[in-house]
Amino acid sequence: MNDYEQQVQILKDEIAILGAQKSVLHSRLARSRSPSPRRCQSRSPSPLPLRSCSPGRAKLTNAARHAHLVARFSEIYTQERLDAQNLLRTYIDDLEIVQRIIYVAAVESFHAAKMAFRQFKMRVRKTLSLAYSGPESLEDTVLDYIVRHEDLYDVQASVNEVIRAMNINPKISFPPEVDFIMISSLIRELCRVAFSMQTLVPPLDIAFGADGELFNESKYRRSYDSDFTAPLVVYHVWPALMENDSIIVKGEAVSKRGWSRRSRSKSRSRSRSMSPILSHSANPSRTLVQYNTSVILHSISLTESRHSVTLQAIHTC
Repeated sequence: MNDYEQQVQILKDEIAILGAQKSVLHSRLARSRSPSPRRCQSRSPSPLPLRSCSPGRAKLTNAARHAHLVARFSEIYTQERLDAQNLLRTYIDDLEIVQRIIYVAAVESFHAAKMAFRQFKMRVRKTLSLAYSGPESLEDTVLDYIVRHEDLYDVQASVNEVIRAMNINPKISFPPEVDFIMISSLIRELCRVAFSMQTLVPPLDIAFGADGELFNESKYRRSYDSDFTAPLVVYHVWPALMENDSIIVKGEAVSKRGWSRRSRSKSRSRSRSMSPILSHSANPSRTLVQYNTSVILHSISLTESRHSVTLQAIHTC
C-alpha cells in the first residue's frame, strides 16, 4: 500500500511539474507575440526589474478567499465537529475524552496541511525557477500556481499522517475498538481548509493551546459546563484562529476549579496503563524496581524451561 501511495504521489508531482512548465511556456509565448509591452512607470531613478501592472490571481482573490475560509472554519466547528463528536460518543461515554480527541485532530490536521503546503511550494518553486523570467516575482507566480491548482494537494496523505500522529499522542486515551478513521471526514475538511489558508497573504493558523494555561477571554469562550470564575484552562474543545498575532475567531475551552496538571496526568496514566503494578504503585522508583524484577524472573523461568527441554532431548538421544 505504501508503494502504491508513493507511485501516486510521484505521478501527481510529475503532473504538477508539467503543468508548471506549460504555464511558463504559455507566458513566454504571450510575451513573444506582444509587440509593445507596457511598462509600469516608476518614480525611482534607479533601474528596477520589470513588473506587471496587474496583480496575480492570488492577490486579486485574497480578500474573498480569506472571508470564505474563515466562514468555512466556523462552519466546520458547528457541523463536522458535532457530527464527529456524536459518532465518538457512541463508543466513548466520557465527553472530555471525546472533545480532547477532536481538538488533537484539529491541531494535527493543521500541522500536516502546513507541512504538505511547504513541500508542494518547494517543488513548484524548484520547477519554475529553472526557466522562469516573467514580469511577476517568482514567489507571486508560485503562489498563483498553487491557488489555481489546489486540487493537486494530496489530502488523503495528510489524513493518514494525522491518524498516525493521533494513534501515538499521549494526551488522549481511547478504547481499543475506536479507530480514528471514523472521523476522517472531519480531518479531511480541516486539512483542506488549513492548506488553503496557507495561500493567503498573510496566512492563517491556529493558536497554540496548553492544558493549565490562563484563560484568555479574547482567545477562547468557555464551554457551557465550565466554571466561569475559574482562572485556568482544563482542556481545549476547539482551537482559536489567528492572523499574525491577532485572534480573528475564538476557540472554545473548559475551565474548572480544583484542577491541577499533576492530578490530571495521574488519572490519565492510570486509564492508559497496561500494567497493574504501574497503576497501583505510589512510589515511581519502587514501581520500576518491581517491574524490572518481574521481567528478570520471567526471563529466568523461560531460560530454565528451555534448558530442561534441551536436557530431555539429549537424554532421549
